Amino acid sequence: MTESELRKLIRGGESLEVEFKESFDREAVETAGAFANTRGGTIYVGVSRKGESIGIEVGPETLSDWSNQVSQGTDPRVIPDIETREVGGKMVAMVVIRESPLKPVSVKGRCYRRVSTSNRVMTPAEISEMHLQSTGSSWDLQPAPGKTLRDIDPDMVRNYVRLANAAGRKRIPEAESFERVLRKLELIKEHRPTWAAVLLFGKRPQSPLTQAVVHCGLFKQESRVIDDRMIDGSLIDQVEEALKFIQKNTNVEFVITGKPARDEIWDYPLEALREALINAVCHRDYTLPSNTDIRIHDDRLEIWSPGGLPFGITLPELFKPHKSVLRNKGIASVLYDIGWIEKWGSGIDKIRRLCRSEKKPEPEYEEQTQTLIARFRKDAFKDEYLRKLGLSERQMAVVAYVRQHASITNADHRALAGVQRKTAARDLDALVSLGVLDRTGERKGTRYVLRKNFGAGSQPRRKTDMGHL
Repeated sequence: MTESELRKLIRGGESLEVEFKESFDREAVETAGAFANTRGGTIYVGVSRKGESIGIEVGPETLSDWSNQVSQGTDPRVIPDIETREVGGKMVAMVVIRESPLKPVSVKGRCYRRVSTSNRVMTPAEISEMHLQSTGSSWDLQPAPGKTLRDIDPDMVRNYVRLANAAGRKRIPEAESFERVLRKLELIKEHRPTWAAVLLFGKRPQSPLTQAVVHCGLFKQESRVIDDRMIDGSLIDQVEEALKFIQKNTNVEFVITGKPARDEIWDYPLEALREALINAVCHRDYTLPSNTDIRIHDDRLEIWSPGGLPFGITLPELFKPHKSVLRNKGIASVLYDIGWIEKWGSGIDKIRRLCRSEKKPEPEYEEQTQTLIARFRKDAFKDEYLRKLGLSERQMAVVAYVRQHASITNADHRALAGVQRKTAARDLDALVSLGVLDRTGERKGTRYVLRKNFGAGSQPRRKTDMGHL
């Protein structure tokens, strides 16, 4: 790395993989542990938090001492690579930490992970999940204490066989015994069914996992609940029943298109919601005492998944090509076999494509404490919503035109409505003031486009708690 490249990196500031330290101290060792538990990273010693090179004095034994502090303070031991470089005439040390193949790494008895630009102490549940992930396993592949094959419903396993054969993902003889099928799926361990087997095929999946349910609520305003249902049973049944609750409590329009059957236009794309539900039941953390929630409000539908994102993936990376990180490998494998999951790591992209194909807003994603929220919003450009804003019929026609043609000019509006330039300008300016349109270009090149976040509204208030329904 050249000095100019190093300067540019330092100017970029701290990140998931970069930390600045004015001197090497105890916190530097904690950062080394956090980097080892996440994706690795580099500690730049002699750089202020503001990204200014202040330099350090390095004696003959300094770098060796730092390396010993890291290796002796971590378990399993982390061996850093340390080198010094001159930046602007001042000496800077780079302490490079590689991601550990065996996690979690502890520092003086505590485990840390890197979150954005800080180090967080891990909870016991997070430590357990990270350990299983690093060994190629997952919680749902562990044997379920107290469960036997008598707790498995053979008919559910046979239904899986039919679905898997129909999807063409796995060929299983229909006469195969349900026990043999589970053994082939590695869903029997130590002569007991695994948690995945219990949740997918169990006669009583909620015993003892009472939190393994989907809690559905229809809200009027923010806190008044007018329909409430707790959906239990197998994970496959939960997805189908939850989708029925959504269809019951959302609106549908029937559009005549000239085809034999009318088109059904729902408030939200049903296939996208189904994909989001599958993601939630597949990837949630079943060790947490929280339900998967579906919250239907006047202007949005939210799916709350306990556990947040699994280790190894961040929220911004969901919207880019990314590796698949599975929290529940056994559940994911079965859902893949029956065609519910297309390809590892492709669920978010599929949801966005389904929304775009129906010209609906793409969902927003938010991480809260141990929760990932997928938030679908109603189409803010529907006539009913626009009338509530006080738009005239002429202005609503402008919106319809922009939705079809992507943009509109003053001249387009004059031709569309048969009005003068000043009237057209007033209409367009009013739509910009209301936040419906954005103005682009200058003077004769001015065009008006739909505002991307129009209708997003405010975030839901945290005090709304379905646990108190």
